[in-house]
Amino acid sequence: MDAAHLAENWAAVRRRVDEACLAAGRDPADVAVLPVSKTFGPDAVRAAMALGLRRFGENKVQEIRDKAAALSDVSVEWVVIGHLQTNKAKDVARLASEVQSLDRLDLADALHSRLQALGRSLDVLVQVKTAREETKSGLSPEDLPAFLERLRAYPTLRVRGLMTLATLSEDEGEVRACFRQLRELRDQCATDGHGLPRLSMGMSADFPLAIAEGATEVRIGTAIFGRRF
Repeated sequence: MDAAHLAENWAAVRRRVDEACLAAGRDPADVAVLPVSKTFGPDAVRAAMALGLRRFGENKVQEIRDKAAALSDVSVEWVVIGHLQTNKAKDVARLASEVQSLDRLDLADALHSRLQALGRSLDVLVQVKTAREETKSGLSPEDLPAFLERLRAYPTLRVRGLMTLATLSEDEGEVRACFRQLRELRDQCATDGHGLPRLSMGMSADFPLAIAEGATEVRIGTAIFGRRF
């Protein structure tokens, strides 16, 4: 990983995020960037850490396991952003600082059980399916209120907000509608006593639209680390 190139990419991403915030009338300090290091090795993570980054998003638990072992000499916060199977709960409870893809009660059960055994707790975001593609994961919007109520029974899971993936489309209106729906769902749930301050939405190709619709965190991989092969 070319450290100078990575530094340039990071600076460009942060600048674009700041510009999108200002265009939307928002404070840039209110939008965090989660670097997504999936498919890139430990050297890339080390290079990013040299820029002051500490949190990294990963799709696969196996990648977190491998990178955590190779980076055991430094403090890294691993964030699970991909679809998660219950049989991975043990490793997630041990290694992750956050899960942004919680969408099922059986997964909540598995994580809670493992976390209890370790005496740990975990920040979680509930993934909601706002896109039309069948391949997208997430809880259906109409099931969100009941799901949040059920999650109150799991004290090891600290529900911080919501996450979504927008429709893959060149139609900006359609993409923005996905992000807008998540924000509106968050606002509706607030009336039921669910404080969900965080909205994780937007990636390299669409994060300015997500920021315009209220994202508090954008998940950026390609624009920081480069194309994946």
